Amino acid sequence: MKSPAKRSPKTKTAKRPYDASSRRESAQETRRRILDVARAMFCEKGYAGTSMQAIAQAAGIALDTVYASVGKKPALFALLVESAISGADVAIPAEERDYVHAIRSEPDAKRKLAIYAAALRSIQARLAPLFRVLQEAAIQDAGLSELWNGIAERRARNMKLLAKDLAETGKLRRDLGLDTVADILWTMNSPEYYLLLVEGRGWAPAKFEDWLRDAWCRLLLEP
Repeated sequence: MKSPAKRSPKTKTAKRPYDASSRRESAQETRRRILDVARAMFCEKGYAGTSMQAIAQAAGIALDTVYASVGKKPALFALLVESAISGADVAIPAEERDYVHAIRSEPDAKRKLAIYAAALRSIQARLAPLFRVLQEAAIQDAGLSELWNGIAERRARNMKLLAKDLAETGKLRRDLGLDTVADILWTMNSPEYYLLLVEGRGWAPAKFEDWLRDAWCRLLLEP
């Protein structure tokens, strides 16, 4: 009687590790495309005149994908504002931004203000057009009004930190308190101030930066 034939053991195929990097890159690219299209449409048509469906169609992305990537319309607009401030696709806290690190590590008060003026020129080129949209929309939308008030308060707190940083150089005018210094910085770093001079009076952004640096040095520092 023949013994049963032995089956050769099956060779186990090693499982390849799952690589999620391409999927993440695709999601980031989708998100970036949504933000680019949404920003252009909001600036052209205004908040009320821009629908999420129109954004999805212009981006060539399904509406559900838009919602999954950036949320509903108020969340999308808030993300655009935060991205404009941060200079990235996501909100970056002030203390983690490159120019803030550069300001804090710079020992000279004039150089600190020069670094901030240069950073602000870049920020306002992105932020000010959205602020104009927000100004109009906030009249009808309490949530958007709250968004901007929150950002303004955050700017005020950050300017108090900058005022303290400047004071530590020993170069601030002795007749100015830290709150006054912070208020001056807060007023002049606003989108309103940028729009008045760059759009209202036709200043080049480079001229705005130079003026801001020079004005802050003259107003805030000892001669």
